[in-house]
Amino acid sequence: MGDPKYPRKVWRKPKRPLNYELKMDELKILGTFGLRTKRELWKAHTELSRVRHQARSLLALGQEVRAEKEPILMKSLARIGLVSGDATLDDVLNLNANDLLSRRLQTIVTKKLGFKTPYQARQAVIHGHIMIGERKVNIPSYTVTVEEEGSIHFSPESKIPEILEKTKSEKPVVVANTEESEESGVKDGTEESEKEKSTE
Repeated sequence: MGDPKYPRKVWRKPKRPLNYELKMDELKILGTFGLRTKRELWKAHTELSRVRHQARSLLALGQEVRAEKEPILMKSLARIGLVSGDATLDDVLNLNANDLLSRRLQTIVTKKLGFKTPYQARQAVIHGHIMIGERKVNIPSYTVTVEEEGSIHFSPESKIPEILEKTKSEKPVVVANTEESEESGVKDGTEESEKEKSTE
């Protein structure tokens, strides 16, 4: 059977996890992209550091070797929509975690299919309501390529589109403030008293 395989971790914790500013930034990103735990954010940071390390190593190579290996990296990044077709290695070094998180299936479904929050989109993905082409994908962290982005849609048996249409058609009920109602009542009372005086 061979030796057992122990895969490496795909995420690394920050060096100062209890830093207040870092914790606030992490919580903001978690709420913006609807992440379940900080581990998903740490995976994005680790993947981004790997890509940036490749870009820095290419900059240190000679011109001939760089011309041979650079298109491979740029093509793979352009395929998932992180950089444009005419981008350079400097553009790769300027990438941040938000760029990588915006290519998740959960984030694209939130923007494209009209969900109010990314947590609603995450639930729809996990429960099998989202399809890419002819196959269902129930992984919120799935990285969507540029070619697949146009083929994201609801599954035929899903009832979520009807629910979203109902919520859009319902108009919000406007409730007047108590202060405004009291002021209007006072004004009405003064007008009525003035009318009574004029009739007398």
